[in-house]
Amino acid sequence: MGTGTLYGREREQAAVDALLDGARDGRSGVLVLRGEPGIGKTALLEYAVAAAAGAFRVVRAAGVEYEAELPFAGLSLLLAPGLDGLAALPGPQRRSLEGAFGLGEGGGGPGDRLLTGLATLGLLAELAAERPLLCVVDDVQWLDRSSLDALLIAARRLQVEGVALLLAARDGGPAGADGLPLAGLPELRLSGLAESDATRLLDARLLDARSGAGLAEPTRRRLLAEAAGNPLALVELPIPEGESTPGGLALTSRLQIAFHGQVTGLPPATQTLLLLAAAEENGELDVVLAAAAHLGAPGAEALTPAEQAGLVTVGTDRRLAFRHPLLRAAVLQRAPLQQRLAAHRAIGEALEDGDRRTWHLALAATAPDAELADALERAALRAESRGAHGGAAAAYERAAGLTPDRDGATRRLVLAAEAATEEGKLAQAEALAERAGARTDDVFVHALLDQVRAVAHFWRGAYPAAYRLLLDAAGTDIEPAHAARMLLQAFHAAWYVGEDAVATVLDRLAALPLGPRGPLAPLARHLPAAVLPALGRTAEPAPDVRATVEAARKAGAESPVDLVQLCGATLVLGRDAETLELAGELVAEARAKGAVGVLPTLQFFLAEAELFHGRHRDAEVTASEAYALARDTGQGQWTSQLAAILACSAALGGSDERCVELAAEALASGSSAPAAGEPWAQWALGLLDLGRGRAGAAADRLHTLTTGPYRHHVGATRAVPDLVEAAVRVGEPGRAAEPYERFARWAGAAGTPWAEALRLRCQALLGPDELAESAYRGALDLHEGTHRPFEQARTALLYGEWLRRERRRTDARPHLSAALETFERVGARPWADRARTELTATGTAAPADTPPGALTSLTPQELQIARLAAQGLTNRDIAAQLFLSPRTVGHHLYKAYPKLGIASRTELAALF
Repeated sequence: MGTGTLYGREREQAAVDALLDGARDGRSGVLVLRGEPGIGKTALLEYAVAAAAGAFRVVRAAGVEYEAELPFAGLSLLLAPGLDGLAALPGPQRRSLEGAFGLGEGGGGPGDRLLTGLATLGLLAELAAERPLLCVVDDVQWLDRSSLDALLIAARRLQVEGVALLLAARDGGPAGADGLPLAGLPELRLSGLAESDATRLLDARLLDARSGAGLAEPTRRRLLAEAAGNPLALVELPIPEGESTPGGLALTSRLQIAFHGQVTGLPPATQTLLLLAAAEENGELDVVLAAAAHLGAPGAEALTPAEQAGLVTVGTDRRLAFRHPLLRAAVLQRAPLQQRLAAHRAIGEALEDGDRRTWHLALAATAPDAELADALERAALRAESRGAHGGAAAAYERAAGLTPDRDGATRRLVLAAEAATEEGKLAQAEALAERAGARTDDVFVHALLDQVRAVAHFWRGAYPAAYRLLLDAAGTDIEPAHAARMLLQAFHAAWYVGEDAVATVLDRLAALPLGPRGPLAPLARHLPAAVLPALGRTAEPAPDVRATVEAARKAGAESPVDLVQLCGATLVLGRDAETLELAGELVAEARAKGAVGVLPTLQFFLAEAELFHGRHRDAEVTASEAYALARDTGQGQWTSQLAAILACSAALGGSDERCVELAAEALASGSSAPAAGEPWAQWALGLLDLGRGRAGAAADRLHTLTTGPYRHHVGATRAVPDLVEAAVRVGEPGRAAEPYERFARWAGAAGTPWAEALRLRCQALLGPDELAESAYRGALDLHEGTHRPFEQARTALLYGEWLRRERRRTDARPHLSAALETFERVGARPWADRARTELTATGTAAPADTPPGALTSLTPQELQIARLAAQGLTNRDIAAQLFLSPRTVGHHLYKAYPKLGIASRTELAALF
């Protein structure tokens, strides 16, 4: 048909051409085509495939509307031609994809789904190693969620692999892309054709059908009006007869009716094969024919009329494809229920043992079937082991419907609700919880269902409701180990409710009669002991974190996930050195094991510890990697937290615009609740004001932070010395009195020299004046050996300023000089400027502004890669550690060399 030509899509074709040109030049790119059914998305995909012919390697897949959710089915179809590249991937990534595709045991942890996405990036890069790769996915809205998540993680991390990723997604309605996590990806929305282009397409159709000469102009206008610029409608809608009207039906419905008509005229045997093909999700002709044999239908020859009518095509790979997804939907919708059930049963019988067979037989079942329900539960367990919780939820729910006994069905509904929660399908989880709760009076079951509801409340930002549900559930007559798990979740919710709620949870946790066994027991003992003193409450002395880690590992804690809360607990109590060491070890362990899900959390704690130790550049590098990873894997809470800590780093370095931009991102929670990163973001903005001499604005912001509901958060606690300085500068020391008293109690509980040094600095600022000098000197003495150069320099600066005001200029100069040297070394430009001004005011010319070193010109990612390369790691080693492609690593090194004034890798070692 001449209508294969694209009419009126020059702009869209140019966008596709630009995507392909970028891949030819080694740049990767993503483009999402969006629009209503029939608007031309598939035609543009075909244009891209034709334009890439010969020069590109092409892989493609299409989502299929299906009642089951088979984990990673879409991704498996897409990447099947490239499975020979698996061997080149790092071990954890290779095992993750093997598990996802059913080729090996895979992983089994909660981070596997995220790791599979990064492994998908790695495999795409391998497929593009010799020539550029075009990856085409149609009907993205029908992909199984695990495949979609993996593909989108890869899409967001593509850089310079030479991969062109072209996606098409339908707009609108429950089947549309509006609810898909496509935000941030470049998109091109297709609208209807202009009237002139629509007329050209209609003329081409009529010419092919040799009916144009006899078509009356009113009929032509009516057809153009009904199609409303939709290319598929212009090609497929029947030509109106007489005064017929569409009757108010939506265009999609009228197209399906048109397809009904095309199918109805086919022989019955052909219609049977089309129904089997529509019910079989992978387009496997051999499966369709085997199922037809089970129904006693003819073989492949019965497809010939459908092929001749252009309704289906069969490729050289023996895959059958419908001309349009609406045609497939029309075939399914027009078939009576009994025929659809028979089709699923026949397909199930035709398949070998496995999850696809189980699902088709389950979709054909009309009565309880214990054996089939057990098989579905096993399928759900396999899905969970691969991180595909959405598929697990669907399998558990269908298994519940096939379970003969009431208690067994209830148990499976609970499992479905828990799996839906893990997938983030909160409304579905709550609905399943309601169904399960209405079937039983069992106390433990209701506690589990309250836990499901609480998690849904937490992720919506309803922290008080989540806290109360978990606290109540943990108080029911359940095993202490289960209660401990719920209380640990309640601790997260309570952290955003207030310190009284935190203390209540920790008191309950400390009182639990936990035995020595189980990985939760050491953490449940350590957490109250570490956090309660920081809140001014009494508790048992906190054990050494090393002892807790050893006890937890002996009790079965094998993953960094089991130990991550210890990093936060040590920070709350001011044991930053313990956090620095433990978080660093756990980050390395998470990289080695591929525990991607927990990596941003661990890196957040590590970046905090690095920042507190004055290692500002290290903190920026750590937080930058974690921020990108959290953003690309959809971890909104940690994206907010890490954006906030990067804002703080920017404030310290004097990057005003970047600080404000990152803080705004951190504060954009996307819900009615405050963002997770709010305390750090407010501290960052307060530091920016303080560093730039806007003491009044800093005092206002920091007073709100340190007296508000988040005053117990790490960022708020550590901001108190800044509030004291700002309040004293504007002559309102009383505003800092209450926060200082709490900080003093916290410093006493922390029991570290650096915390006491900061307390003495606050005391020196607050007065009385006759005690100021002894307080400053005491603080400087305590700073020695604490490895916190920035805070030591700030104390020296404040002491030098005080000495100058006391007209002791000679005494002030060495302190101001030392402060200036440190500020310049750590890159704290606003404080360096202030120290230089103060030193000049003593009558001594300040040294010239030290030009930044070559390393400061590198981006955080370039610096991180250059450091690893300097240690002798190959590009492939670095790529495996940072979850990038080797080509991306090489690209960043290539950009770093000129900035560093070197020409080769061998020269890097001398710079670090």
